[in-house]
Amino acid sequence: MSRTNPRDAKRFRFVRRGYEGGVATLVYAFDDGPELIERIVFPDAPAVSAEHQAAFDAALDLLHLVAGVSYYKAGVPPEITVEAGVLDAITAGFIDALYLHGLGEFAYQNKLDLRGRIAFPNTIPTQTLPLKGRASGLANPRDSHASLPRRTLVPIGGGKDSLVSVELLKTANEPATAVWIGNSPLIAACAARTGLPTLNIGREISPILFEYNKEGAYNGHIPVTAINSAILAVAAVLYGFDTIAFSNERSASSATLEYDGQPVNHQWSKGWEFERTFHALLKARVAADLHYFSLLRPLSELAVAERFARTSRYDDVFSSCNRNFRILGPKPADRWCGQCPKCHFVFLSLAPFMPKPRLLAIFGRNLLDDVALARAFDALMEYRDHKPFECVGEGIEARAAMAALVSRAEWREDAIVARFADEIAPLLDPAELELAPLLVADAEHRIPARWLALVNAHS
Repeated sequence: MSRTNPRDAKRFRFVRRGYEGGVATLVYAFDDGPELIERIVFPDAPAVSAEHQAAFDAALDLLHLVAGVSYYKAGVPPEITVEAGVLDAITAGFIDALYLHGLGEFAYQNKLDLRGRIAFPNTIPTQTLPLKGRASGLANPRDSHASLPRRTLVPIGGGKDSLVSVELLKTANEPATAVWIGNSPLIAACAARTGLPTLNIGREISPILFEYNKEGAYNGHIPVTAINSAILAVAAVLYGFDTIAFSNERSASSATLEYDGQPVNHQWSKGWEFERTFHALLKARVAADLHYFSLLRPLSELAVAERFARTSRYDDVFSSCNRNFRILGPKPADRWCGQCPKCHFVFLSLAPFMPKPRLLAIFGRNLLDDVALARAFDALMEYRDHKPFECVGEGIEARAAMAALVSRAEWREDAIVARFADEIAPLLDPAELELAPLLVADAEHRIPARWLALVNAHS
């Protein structure tokens, strides 16, 4: 079998997609090289009913396009072909934007300019999907309802955000299922602790991609949330759910930095622009009664942390750590490495809202009393550096949290807090260090009215 180096390829091909017996098959290739076959495994999948077949096929087509970003980035060839069907202008425009912005960090790290390079072919001229302004004006030519029952898929990531969403849904007595993709024992433990029904979907990436990476293919960050969203759209139609409720807060929409005139956002597919346009595409091309939104969109990271701190139910099972994302035993060190930006930000964001002994018990150490972490916390506060390429809150949130700790006797003598008080706070505008304004819910969201009061509640 011929082996094409993706970086030398002229063409990236969407070869075909299929579904049989609970397994979706997504096939890609570079030029005439070997097929890269990804499999998505839906456990105990029911048969697709005739009523849902059109919506299921449309969701599977969309998944094929979205998941291809994992493979396309290995070579970023100048030509893209879709052999399994034709795209309309709405869908092609959405996928163009997803690949361009979702690979923004990847392009920055690899010193690539993807502008003008990504162009999905479309042969059906229709209204262009709006990427600015309100998406509610998007025409829905099919206006196809799949008669999906009122049930919610709530994705679980193992961290605090999705667990806050779970508790909101439970309070609202909404029928919901905790769902995750992949085989993480940590996420499985969190899902079990929720007490909700659970659904674990498998994802098997083509092993050829890993071989390409070893041989020098381009590699880097991809919009994983977009891929998971497309997988869950298929799952919603397959199993019968009318709602997919993610847990992305408003700070996810903020760019990490600007590069060559382009905003670069590590969390682009968690942001408002993606949420709004993906929802519009689902309703126009999959099912008019399929709803997609983030339940925490109006909230800052600090507001989410404040809500998480109201219960200790998940203290011994949750983790947002990206380096040590596994369970090896009962100790906090098994879940929190203490060295990555996620550990640092979660510790800092929870500190104003939790008793200190409780927070130290969760992490197994005091990250704010380790002088070696000074530069890491500086980056979170965007002090002399941009914030890390991680799913962390805005610099203003980190600064406000740190300022709040300066006034707390149990924290102000810790090395990082004391340094902030002595060296950094005097350089800042005191009006920008207030915690209370950051706990107020924003008006930009797509949350159904029946849940909004719960999200906005402060007590």
